[in-house]
Amino acid sequence: MTEKSKKKKAEEDAEETSAETDALAEANAKAEEYLNIARRLQAEFDNFRKRTEKENEEFRKFAAWGMAGSLLTIADDMDRALGTATEETELVRGIRSIRQNLMKVLEENGIREIPTDCKFDPNLHEALCTVEADTDGDIAEVFQKGYRLNDRILRYPKVKVTKKKESEKTCQE
Repeated sequence: MTEKSKKKKAEEDAEETSAETDALAEANAKAEEYLNIARRLQAEFDNFRKRTEKENEEFRKFAAWGMAGSLLTIADDMDRALGTATEETELVRGIRSIRQNLMKVLEENGIREIPTDCKFDPNLHEALCTVEADTDGDIAEVFQKGYRLNDRILRYPKVKVTKKKESEKTCQE
């Protein structure tokens, strides 16, 4: 083999190696691009799955909203019936027992009564009227009980709030 042919052969080998290197680099770039696309799709799918789980949880949490309002009117009717009872008969005990069972079922589903044995809180209570008293801001009477479903207010309790008596002011002239 002559020097010229050796040189030509070396050039051809270099071109082949260069072409193979270019093809390999191009294939690696394509593979990296596909890998990035796959990672993005996986991240998007994970976000979608988490968002869907959160939405389903919220739906389950508040699915009873409409029915709860209807059941609370039944509980109110039972309270009114029990309030008019003058003696403890079998019927009264039966209604009281049914109401306790209803409230137990509501509590198991996240519905709880809003306390009214505390100071008036405009975020939790609805004041219908005021009455003068020695203290200010106490709840004097409850017209309708209020309830919350998990962390949301389902119905505000309707209350009468005390207002401190104003002392008569005298003007000195």
